[in-house]
Amino acid sequence: MILSHIFLAVGLVLVVEGLVFALAPSRLEDLIKALADIPQETRRLLGLGCVGFGVLLVWLAKGAFGG
Repeated sequence: MILSHIFLAVGLVLVVEGLVFALAPSRLEDLIKALADIPQETRRLLGLGCVGFGVLLVWLAKGAFGG
């Protein structure tokens, strides 16, 4: 059961990431250039914020919504 959840999560990430590459490759290049202009510490904090938000979403899906 745990392995199927891991496969599901990785699969969903690949779908979303693949859509970005397939539908807006030039916008992705612009985003990468813009990210290069952001200080490293700010990018680190943004990444940690995303991790925290992701953990919150998983917790809500597993607990609050009875998943």
